[in-house]
Order: sequence, then C-alpha cells, then structure tokens
Amino acid sequence: MNATVEDFLKYLKFERNYSDYTVDAYRMAMREYEDYVITTTGTFDPLSPSLTLARGWMVNMGKHRLSAASIKQRFCALRSFCRYLRKKGLLATNPLTLLPTPKVPKSLPVWVREDLMDDLIDNPQFGTDFIGLRDHLLLDMLYSTGMRRSEAAGLRDSDVDLANGTIRVKGKGNKERVIPFGPELRLLIGQYKEARTREVGGPTGTFLTNEDGESLSPVQISKLAHKYLSQFPTLAKKGAHVFRHSFATNMLAEGADLMAVKELLGHASLDSTEVYTHLTPQELLQNYEKAHPRSKT
Repeated sequence: MNATVEDFLKYLKFERNYSDYTVDAYRMAMREYEDYVITTTGTFDPLSPSLTLARGWMVNMGKHRLSAASIKQRFCALRSFCRYLRKKGLLATNPLTLLPTPKVPKSLPVWVREDLMDDLIDNPQFGTDFIGLRDHLLLDMLYSTGMRRSEAAGLRDSDVDLANGTIRVKGKGNKERVIPFGPELRLLIGQYKEARTREVGGPTGTFLTNEDGESLSPVQISKLAHKYLSQFPTLAKKGAHVFRHSFATNMLAEGADLMAVKELLGHASLDSTEVYTHLTPQELLQNYEKAHPRSKT
C-alpha cells in the first residue's frame, strides 16, 4: 500500500475515530483503486487523482456487477482520500466534486415478526452446554438491544453491567451509548458467564468467545445469525442485521417513540431511523379492515 494512502488510513483511525471495520473497507477500496490505475496507466501517483480515472473505475466496477452499495462505498473512500489530500495541502482541487455520488436504491429492511422472533429465541434447541448458552445469549442480545454485529464482537466483560441492567457499546465513530436490558437477558448473561468460565478455565476480557476463549469476530456472528435464521426460508437476508431491523421495527410497531429508538440504535440522523416506520403486516390488516369497503361483513 502506498505510504500516502497508509497515512490517510491512520488519519481515519486515530484522528477521525473511524471503526476498524470502516478503515479496513476503505483500505480495500483504495487498494482496488490503485490496482485499477496501475492497470490503466501503468503507474500510480496518489497525489494526482483524476476525474477520468475515477469515472472509469466506477464504470469498471459496474461491468464486474458490483452492487450499487459496494460502488458507493468505494466512491466514498476515494472522495474521502481526496478531501484528506486537500486538508493536508497536497491537492489544489478535488476532482471528485464533479462526480455525483452513486445512487443506492432504497429498500425496506428485512425483519422478523415479534411472535416468530419470540419462537426462535425461546426455542429449547440451544441446549445447556457452553455453545448452546452462548448462541442463545447472542440471539437474545442482538434482538433485545438492537446492537450491530461489530458492536457485539467488540464487547468486553466490563461493558456489561448486570447490577444496573445496561450494556455500554462503542458504535460508529467510536461513539459510546448505553443500552438497557431486561431480567431475561440478565439471567442468560449470568448462565453464559458461568459456562464460559468452566469452558475456558478462567475469566476473559472479551465478552463473546469461542471454546478457547478467543473473541468472536463480526463474520462469525453473522454466520451464527444465518444458521438460526435459516429456519425462515422466505427471508431475503439472514445476517445479524436482521435482529437489529426486527428490534427497531417491532418496537415502533408497539408504539415506541421514534427518538428513543434512534438513540438506542445509535443513529446519527433521524432519517436512518425513519426507515423502520414502514407498515407492519398487522398494521396493514388493521388499516384494511378499517378503511376498505369490502372488508366489512
């Protein structure tokens, strides 16, 4: 990786407090951009970004059938790099200001109804061994708190306050928030920690671990979520974010305040939370029965 690009990534991590996940994504994007420029021109000069090259890179990604979201993420990485060069006085003008941000089609979040989610989490399928207790806790915690998979992976034992029933999580931009939880999750946490101590042979700093006491990664958490959500074959997606979407959607369907849900999710903007205000099937039925003339008996 070019030294200037590495300095940019360090700037994101240590000065802008970007998460490791975002920094890694930007690193991959910049590496792909560098490869594209070298393939196209034979050399790479990080101090000479070009509108033509940037546009060509976008088109090339489209030809390789990358999703609109992936193209947008890579574009944002390059645009952020150009802004960094401007900030450091290494670039006179930012050529990417002339290139519009790729549009990503909006879609409704994938979520699971409250009754079906209860059936999943309360199912005796998990068992009472360490793995069973951990998986049970993980699913309940993701749904009960709405935290992201990266936030769950980064939890330390010291972040979980059983006495007060709260979990401190570090979200995007290293912003901390405190999420409350109820007695059922408190019981699962206690059972899990006892089983973990027996399994690992002692305390661990990391909260969610495997049998060897090693931290679960965000990818491993997504795989576990996919495993258990596979019992819903009609779900378009089965990753860990489905629990977050279900948390928000079901809370709002039960009348929770939109601003409160925003704070619990750690959203910077209310616009991000409003996507969960779509009508649930129960609400659609209620509106139909109330308003449609042929619904009357």
